[in-house]
Amino acid sequence: MNYQKVPLSAGLYFVGVPIGTARDITLRALDVLASADVLAAEDTRSLRRLMEIHGVPLEGRRVLALHDHSGAGVQDKLLAAIREGKSVAYASEAGMPLIADPGYELSRAVSQAGLMVTCAPGPSAVLTALALAGLPTDAFFFAGFMPNAKSARLTALQQLKDVQGTLVFYESPKRVGAMLRDAAKALGDDRPAAVCRELTKKFEEIRRGTLAELQEYYAEKAPKGEIVVLVDRGRSQSVSQSDLTSDLASALATMSMRDAVDMVAQAHNLPRRQVYQAALEQGKGNS
Repeated sequence: MNYQKVPLSAGLYFVGVPIGTARDITLRALDVLASADVLAAEDTRSLRRLMEIHGVPLEGRRVLALHDHSGAGVQDKLLAAIREGKSVAYASEAGMPLIADPGYELSRAVSQAGLMVTCAPGPSAVLTALALAGLPTDAFFFAGFMPNAKSARLTALQQLKDVQGTLVFYESPKRVGAMLRDAAKALGDDRPAAVCRELTKKFEEIRRGTLAELQEYYAEKAPKGEIVVLVDRGRSQSVSQSDLTSDLASALATMSMRDAVDMVAQAHNLPRRQVYQAALEQGKGNS
């Protein structure tokens, strides 16, 4: 038995659940699922199955469905339960609640009512993909799902062109080819990117290349499974001396010389030696 029944204070407990492999669940998540007075889920069958795999009994508790189409009635019931002194656990179908998944309206309602909200954190497809893609992780921007319509998708991608961080998207297997084609057009077909498929599952696959290479590959091959697309940040072709000096000054105020040089060199796609020399010159000027 991997779970423990523990006393839970009245409040809302978001529960992170596996994105694929069932054994990725945390022990605390199992404790919360075993102990909460009320259970709610984006997909009730998925949560029941997960609890069954780990031997966590329902013990007569219902699992209420709360998703984008369930209406305000279920949310009101959960809010009322917390006001009555009960603990409520909520889980998305996979991964962390609220991250391109339902839960925001419930979180806001409970918070605005002055009631407790906490989280038993768990796996996230965003962070797992970032760890595996081979792209910079010092800064990233999660854009979720792009619009279905081509014109709206192109507009949304163009607005992300100058974001100074790795771009992370969720995408369906049916649309990934079109999304990569539009990303190459909006962001530049030479940008490094990665397509992460079926993370933590048996057929996990990480395919890396430029947007041009990836869009060509997926134009001919329709993948299966859950997909995360990552695109490297845009790299400015030239950096003014004043910008370099300013960024170094900001970085050196809170970092060691080594860390500051590494960060600024990566941010501007400059040789580390060039940035290090600029930092030395800056140090001489301030002495």
